Amino acid sequence: MARTAQEKAETSTPRKRGLRTLVLAIVVAVAVVIAGQQLLRMLPGRLNPFAEETKDRSGPALLQSIRDLARFESASGNFQVIVDLEKDAKFLPSSVRGTRTLFVGNGSVDAYVDFSKLGSGAVTVNADRTAATVRLPRAQLEPTNLDSKRSYVFSTQRGLTNRLGDFFSSNPNNQQQLYVLASQKIQTAAAESGLQNRADQNARTMLHNMLKALGFRTVTIQPASQ
Repeated sequence: MARTAQEKAETSTPRKRGLRTLVLAIVVAVAVVIAGQQLLRMLPGRLNPFAEETKDRSGPALLQSIRDLARFESASGNFQVIVDLEKDAKFLPSSVRGTRTLFVGNGSVDAYVDFSKLGSGAVTVNADRTAATVRLPRAQLEPTNLDSKRSYVFSTQRGLTNRLGDFFSSNPNNQQQLYVLASQKIQTAAAESGLQNRADQNARTMLHNMLKALGFRTVTIQPASQ
């Protein structure tokens, strides 16, 4: 015999009640977890069982070598570069396989004159010690000093497989290539910026004023032959 509407209603009512009970239980459980997390954040570090504790177990720094310097740091330039690094798979769309990272690199490059390269005839003085001639080597550039505190990843876009790989990888934030590229670009910019010319001029001015203070009336600074 066909079931009456009343019988169907009576059968579906317990199911609806059970579904509402399950949903209510899930909502209550989520609310309890969220409230618990908020309470734990409010607890002092000693009382919070999930509080993060940092311990520095590094060993002492070891001196490996010492070298004497005979350099005059005569100029320094500060640079900023935006590295836009994109990696794509050959036959897959970037949404599936690929990464694109924007990295802001801040660093400095120093220019110096190496006085240790002054040869035996680099400084000549006339008989009455009133005139001096110095053949000065050209200024050189130090390697880029990238400031790790002011360099950072601005944004990262990753494909699906890359996100999964980062999840299971032990080192998902390997930024070594970004630092290398930023250092190379800053070094190139420094070489094209006229920083060496400024360093040459500053070194000539320093020597000129020093020799004048020593009593030389005529001071000539010439570039050393390469």
